[in-house]
Amino acid sequence: MSLSREEVLKVARLARLELAEAEVAAFQAQLSAILDYVAQLQQLDTVAVEELAHPLPLTNVFRPDEERPSLSVEEALQNAPQRLGDYFAVPAILGSDEGPVSH
Repeated sequence: MSLSREEVLKVARLARLELAEAEVAAFQAQLSAILDYVAQLQQLDTVAVEELAHPLPLTNVFRPDEERPSLSVEEALQNAPQRLGDYFAVPAILGSDEGPVSH
């Protein structure tokens, strides 16, 4: 299937591309070749071919979720630059820009 110059310009306009004249000719040839290949693929008899979501078998590569003990508050906060009780003290991001929030 050969695309016309006007069809290439329409596709370029839809894709919001501005093409130089040499690019129009190049894209006309390239897009026509792609459509010819797709037309070839459409001629294949795929009735007996199983539909696939993915061509390779996929397996879960993540470890199973298992409950395990977490860090204590002291362990979690031992390297905190600033601490406010049992929490990390961080600068406020809304309102005042004057250092850690304290209540």
